[in-house]
Amino acid sequence: MPVLVASDLDRTLIYSPAALALTMPDARAPRLLCVEVHESRPLSFMTETAAALLTDLGDAAVFVPTTTRTRKQYLRINLPGPAPKYAICANGGHLMVDGVSDLDWHARVTARLADECAPLDEVREHLLVSADPLWVRKHRVAEDLFAYLVVERELLPEEWVKDLAVWAENRGWTVSLQGRKIYAVPKPLTKSAAMREVARRTGAELTLAAGDSLLDADLLLAADRGWRPGHGELAEAAWTAPQIAALPERGVLAGERILREFLRATRGGAS
Repeated sequence: MPVLVASDLDRTLIYSPAALALTMPDARAPRLLCVEVHESRPLSFMTETAAALLTDLGDAAVFVPTTTRTRKQYLRINLPGPAPKYAICANGGHLMVDGVSDLDWHARVTARLADECAPLDEVREHLLVSADPLWVRKHRVAEDLFAYLVVERELLPEEWVKDLAVWAENRGWTVSLQGRKIYAVPKPLTKSAAMREVARRTGAELTLAAGDSLLDADLLLAADRGWRPGHGELAEAAWTAPQIAALPERGVLAGERILREFLRATRGGAS
């Protein structure tokens, strides 16, 4: 039976320049491969070693990129290795099959959101009214499914984020702070549900996952085994579970370690 590997991308497998955490002497820094260009500028990287590991993983398992990114944002990433047949975008709102969204899956998700949580318009209006233009740089809506803000972190009041989380909780939404972005996401919009659907379609009996943020917690809990890096929301909260390994590595080297763990578990599970 195939092994399914569902991994978050940003700050788990791929890293912006600000998130690389190259704390070693310059001469010992790993060689990097650019895997995303946006508006003619290099945007995301992984180590060359991680690129080779991901290529091996793509041959050994059903590798499923799993991201809160929109479809457009995901499709500009150029990962090494075989092109994944499945990808999970918009935090589970879109299940991509050979680069195209599965319309039946999307319809099921949107119907569930309409039944179980406050509408997007209500949340967006609250963000527009309550967020201070002093520290907000952009208001964004992603795929008509969730909203996020791009902020100046050094000016962002911690209490505002906590108050927003309480407000959202009462309306069936969750809040996640990742780098310079604050996400407001409906609780039924999950990566885990989409991962289970891919497992059903592929017949996978072993599922592996990795992620760094609050929005990855459900994915990690739904997998048979999971890993989180030493940075991010989950590490800051010291979050763990019996089947989750908390890795010490931070930054781009954490991505390399996660891929090693995926390959080791895949080869053990397949045998």
